[in-house]
Amino acid sequence: MTKILLFGSLGQVGTELTYTLPNIGQLIKLDRTLVDLTNDDKIRQTIHEIKPNIIVNASAYTAVDKAESQPDLAYQINSIVPKIIAEESNKIKAKFIHISTDYVFDGKANTPYLETDLTNPLGIYGKSKLLGEANIKNNSDNYIILRTAWVYGIYGKGNFLKTMIRLGKEREQIKVVIDQVGCPTYGEDIALVINKLITQFYDEKNSQKVYHFTNLGVCSWYDFAINIFKYAQKLDYNLKVKEILPINTSEYPTPAKRPAYSVLSTKKISQDLDFIPSYWQDSLAKYFHKTINDNED
Repeated sequence: MTKILLFGSLGQVGTELTYTLPNIGQLIKLDRTLVDLTNDDKIRQTIHEIKPNIIVNASAYTAVDKAESQPDLAYQINSIVPKIIAEESNKIKAKFIHISTDYVFDGKANTPYLETDLTNPLGIYGKSKLLGEANIKNNSDNYIILRTAWVYGIYGKGNFLKTMIRLGKEREQIKVVIDQVGCPTYGEDIALVINKLITQFYDEKNSQKVYHFTNLGVCSWYDFAINIFKYAQKLDYNLKVKEILPINTSEYPTPAKRPAYSVLSTKKISQDLDFIPSYWQDSLAKYFHKTINDNED
């Protein structure tokens, strides 16, 4: 039986993968309580002992602003850990699937980013993720790097959607940035596409691939917030918010600079897997439908 080792099984995408990956093979789940990602030797030892056929890395340091003041930790988890996994997966001839980010780009484009476009990260988070990609490319003969963006989901720590719901219960007025655009991407959809990638390319040896995957469509954070509250109000989330105001990035300074344009082209992955990603509004509706159903169970 195919043996799959999953790093980051408690995150918002990692948790979704715990439901999808068992459809492919035996799943061994690892999280920060089981393996310390700052302990390089322990990571190597774990991979050596388990000897999986596939390794999926859903772990990441994703605190974009904190990364500016914690660069060593960000580089350890986002750069060194992928390097170690790449080296060890190569030794045991395992396929390595790694999740990366739109933050490897500077956001100065005006058309969707292709996998081949030049990278130019703006902050520590993006730089650490890009170095992680380079470490994989330099140390693995059989990998898939999947870049995604604006991820939200039911599980894991806070994301933009959960933050909006929380603020909507606390405040009557919320200000949201309107001059950063991208595509909200549902964690469950990312997990499902990873299953597709593994199924499609598992038998390929010495295969190095980079893909972009998001839901379809383009919106600003403000647009996303408006749609979140539209569903939350219909579903009686007990919101206090009465007004959502659009603001520019300059009115909401943060330690880390964000890309203004984070739209990733999904053309390549759609062609190779012969499927069409869901539109972000449809996946958002699916998210709320699932959360309501889960609460009723």
